[in-house]
Amino acid sequence: MKKATTIISILLGIILIVFGLNKFLNFMPPMELATSGMEFMGALIKTGYMMTIVALVEIITGILIVINKYRALALVILFPVLLNALLFHVFLDPVNALPAVFAVAMNIFLMYTSKDRYQELFKA
Repeated sequence: MKKATTIISILLGIILIVFGLNKFLNFMPPMELATSGMEFMGALIKTGYMMTIVALVEIITGILIVINKYRALALVILFPVLLNALLFHVFLDPVNALPAVFAVAMNIFLMYTSKDRYQELFKA
């Protein structure tokens, strides 16, 4: 289990760092999206801040996950971002949903492997 946790942590962290940096540096071509998905993304980009925040969250949490520093906190912060990405694809661009499914699954797996760190949150 420890080996799987390490591999998945590194994989998820690198994916987050690369996609976060891509939002600033544009070194990968944009993903082809359905019309409704393009409209939604266009609205987020027009805010002038939303995609910057998403990129920073991806980069920072990706680094924290890879170096195993505050990993449990990084996973909690990251979860709503990845869940929103998954829901975006499910409802607005289902053809491209698979990578988001894997990202959410990796996040949940890593949270499960450190579930003892979250027990205090659920005490009354």
